[in-house]
Amino acid sequence: MLRYLLPLLLAVATLTHAADADGKLRIVVFGAHPDDAEYKAGGTAIKWAKLGHHVKLCSVTNGDIGHWRDAGGELAQRRIAEAKACAAKWGVTSQVLDIHDGELLPTLENRKLITKVIREWNADLVIAHRPWDYHPDHRYVGVLVQDAAFMVTVPFFCPDVPHLTKNPVFMYSSDGFQKPYPFTPTIAVGITEEEMAQKIDGLHELTSQAYEGGAGGSAEHVEKNVPPAENDAARRAWLQRRWHLRQSGEADRFREDLVKWYGKEKGAAIKFAETFELCEYGSRPGEAELKKLFPFFD
Repeated sequence: MLRYLLPLLLAVATLTHAADADGKLRIVVFGAHPDDAEYKAGGTAIKWAKLGHHVKLCSVTNGDIGHWRDAGGELAQRRIAEAKACAAKWGVTSQVLDIHDGELLPTLENRKLITKVIREWNADLVIAHRPWDYHPDHRYVGVLVQDAAFMVTVPFFCPDVPHLTKNPVFMYSSDGFQKPYPFTPTIAVGITEEEMAQKIDGLHELTSQAYEGGAGGSAEHVEKNVPPAENDAARRAWLQRRWHLRQSGEADRFREDLVKWYGKEKGAAIKFAETFELCEYGSRPGEAELKKLFPFFD
């Protein structure tokens, strides 16, 4: 039966992709929980969105145990709402998959699910965690995206969703892990002060994580370290200090890469950065195509 349905599915795919062919990029960033994609690629997502490109931040689990006090469906709904509010501020799309936090496994079912998300978005570029990380959900997001990297183009795998006729570019978001090898950026993106302010304004919506500390937080931590919710300005200033330190640290760590992409003078002056490493799977772009996928360089 499938062999007779395939031509129809291909026709639907052609029409769908034609409708998407507005000359804009389509990017999906996978994170394990409703904050990971936002943390790792929020500034770059803002840059893409300002140019009219289509960005989806997809959380593979619903974050339902990611808090020291709350858990279950109520927490999941809270974190879904937080991610949606953050995405709205950035002009991007948020999607949270209905998988329990801490229970993600690299199963065939989940491989199909990730494959369908990539196909339905008709992605040109896919970004995810590297498959070695402190958190099993992070690791398995990396594995699942790697496993989907070829399958997104296979017609009879998940034939209910039209396959992609061009393999996307797959990349990793940055981390600090050293084994089996350290994160080595392929591209470094400078984040302006204005974009950094926008990123922080979005992260401000992720209250359960940004201020309450998520699963690693505590009532004592919040009371001792975090300004109270009624003092919005102090809270935002506290969050800004933390994220300026984090993104300036990434810029300093990969200064040579910034100089490579922006030139010596401009690269040396960039204060904040996000960086990404090319995955060994998927399309293998050269420098010219990378500049099309990251259209931020002179």
